[in-house]
Amino acid sequence: MNSKAFVELALNSLSCSQKKLAARLGVSPTQISKWKNGDYMSHEMERRFREILNIDDMDPSFILMAGSFEDAKKWKKLIQQLAKWALDSAETGYETEPLSDDNELLCWQTFSVLRDMGIKLPSKFPEELNINCDADPDEADEVFSSLIEGNPHASLIDKIFHSLNDVYGFYAAYVSPLVWDEQLDLMDTDAQNIEPSLLWLAASKVDVDMKFAPKIGEFRYRVTKDFDEWLAIVKDKAFRSGVPLRAELASLAHRPPGELGHQAEAESLGINDSRLHPDIYMNELLVGMRAIHQVLPAIMKKLEIHEEFELDTSEFYSQ
Repeated sequence: MNSKAFVELALNSLSCSQKKLAARLGVSPTQISKWKNGDYMSHEMERRFREILNIDDMDPSFILMAGSFEDAKKWKKLIQQLAKWALDSAETGYETEPLSDDNELLCWQTFSVLRDMGIKLPSKFPEELNINCDADPDEADEVFSSLIEGNPHASLIDKIFHSLNDVYGFYAAYVSPLVWDEQLDLMDTDAQNIEPSLLWLAASKVDVDMKFAPKIGEFRYRVTKDFDEWLAIVKDKAFRSGVPLRAELASLAHRPPGELGHQAEAESLGINDSRLHPDIYMNELLVGMRAIHQVLPAIMKKLEIHEEFELDTSEFYSQ
């Protein structure tokens, strides 16, 4: 929670004790301890923290991961430029909404993903990447293209954002309409974790050196497992509600980014309009079987053969 990050950032940046911080804010030291443990902090008190820290609207958690407010601003500029670069190159036919984010959510998510992969962030922002992103866009792109390959952190972020284009395109084409379908009633299920976690999924599909990202194996296993469970909830709800699927949703978790992007692009162009996923036929078969299970016993009872009838399963299998 932000309350914990605000207190930690204040103690680090102001080099003061909890008692002095409490006096400066006009609260008790006990309240500082509560916030440090994640207790709720009012909007007014958040405003007070931002004033004394002079951090504008920036996320305190992101500042802590970046090392300082000044470095956080530089990372934000870099991440937003990489996001714009990736967004401009998207070919799925769907806009990658997370990359168009103007606040620190994308920055915080990006750093959280790197941390979860076991990647150690630089203690200081790499000066070679400290370019003027406010310059001519073509010039900035040219500089970036020559620099990111030489920096492992910037290069990996770039790959993750391009992977996110394909992952998000497939999600927007096939999963999002189901997640937000009121008929399926998924709002209070774990399926709501799918969209906020797409950056993690995109990162799990990127090739990365285990020496640079020592937790990548564990990271991929956990992310794939989570998405398998969340997508299974969507499929189950869709089946129970009689809503057909236009694609195998599990592909989102298991197929490489390029394949997901191509399928999303085909969907956006209407190429897949005439195609029906096998799950649609399976759904129709299962619905038919349910009807038979309800009607057949009534018919047998009407004919008075329900007691002596025995099912012979020997002919169910081909020889």
